[in-house]
Amino acid sequence: MWDSTQFATIKERIGRLEPEMIEMQRRLVALPAISPVSGGDGEKAKVEYLSGLLRSWGLEVTEYRAPDHSAPCGYRPSLTARVKGRKQRPALWLMTHIDVVPPGPRDIWQSDPFEARVENGRIYGRGTEDNQQEMVASCFAVKALLDLGLAPQTDVILMLVADEENGSDYGVGWLLEHHDLCRPEDLVVVPDAGNEAGTLLEVAEKSIAWVKFTTLGRQAHGSTPHHGNNAHRAGARLLVRLDERLHELYNAEDGLFSPPVSTIEPTKKEANVPNINTIPAEDVFYFDCRMLPQYELTDLIEDMKRIAAEVAAESRVEVKVETVQMAQAAPPTSPDAPIVRMLAKAVRDVYGGEPFTRGIGGGTVAALFRRRGIPAVVWGRNEGRAHKPDEYSVIASMVGNAVVYAHLMGQEPGA
Repeated sequence: MWDSTQFATIKERIGRLEPEMIEMQRRLVALPAISPVSGGDGEKAKVEYLSGLLRSWGLEVTEYRAPDHSAPCGYRPSLTARVKGRKQRPALWLMTHIDVVPPGPRDIWQSDPFEARVENGRIYGRGTEDNQQEMVASCFAVKALLDLGLAPQTDVILMLVADEENGSDYGVGWLLEHHDLCRPEDLVVVPDAGNEAGTLLEVAEKSIAWVKFTTLGRQAHGSTPHHGNNAHRAGARLLVRLDERLHELYNAEDGLFSPPVSTIEPTKKEANVPNINTIPAEDVFYFDCRMLPQYELTDLIEDMKRIAAEVAAESRVEVKVETVQMAQAAPPTSPDAPIVRMLAKAVRDVYGGEPFTRGIGGGTVAALFRRRGIPAVVWGRNEGRAHKPDEYSVIASMVGNAVVYAHLMGQEPGA
């Protein structure tokens, strides 16, 4: 562990690097790394900038290229940048993502989303919080140590990945599948979500099932419904039945999660007929289910099909049940895992709040590590501006988070 004098020196050094951190944000904002599926060119330009910068600091940089013919260059690049510690293992990995989402209509932004605007202690621009704040913070935690000639307790590897915003098939998922990088004994932090106090340590996620329901009846004129069979009425009956029965069947609670229950929500509804005076022959709606990990999604789908069959028989319609997305929850990271204890100590010492572990309903790339038996924790101190217009990063949080990462680098793993 850094002694008090060393840590004070590191903290001061990071503070002095603030102008360079802001400049790095400016450069990153001006290099929009948008996925080809969202109309962009991918991460190539941004990776070229990052690779050159990190190499100039003396880091051992490796580029990985996942083939993707939809990208103009034919691949989606990711980077690792290593600084050697007093020992090699367990290595400390800090994984941030390079890609950003599209900005949306220009008129909902107060300024150009790809030209950083610094104002009132904030940096505005697409990607400034998601995920450049943590990328810059982790990079400059390493730079501060390099500037001071201090070696971390163990090897530190910055993992800067592509394609996080669209499923990670060309990013960390591809890296873990094709390259021997992380091991179960390693320490992995995914700095991509959190709360304003920086006290939330995300260690678990719910299973996700998106399910499409289609009821098929018989079209007729609105004045002669007896000549048809109203698919919309049958669909409404099915929606309500599913909503009631599934909440009865899947009613367990787990205080690790917020909310502590499985969420089973009817969401999207497709248009059926364009005019009011036609009995619809088809009706389509969807459920978004975030299930506690104790439940098997295959059981959920079977229960949905059974309820659908009941309504089909009662309403004399056909019902189709299709899964749009289905991902069983990864094993949780134990709240007592070394990386969780280490991060909690760093947050406590730097920010003063009391960290707590929590499971969430959303999905993060931490699940890809957890499925491989590698404990990972998701963390960040941020304002929750991801994907919003006028996205911004709070400069004080960017600098403070760099101090948290530097604190982590000084801890003896597992101590």
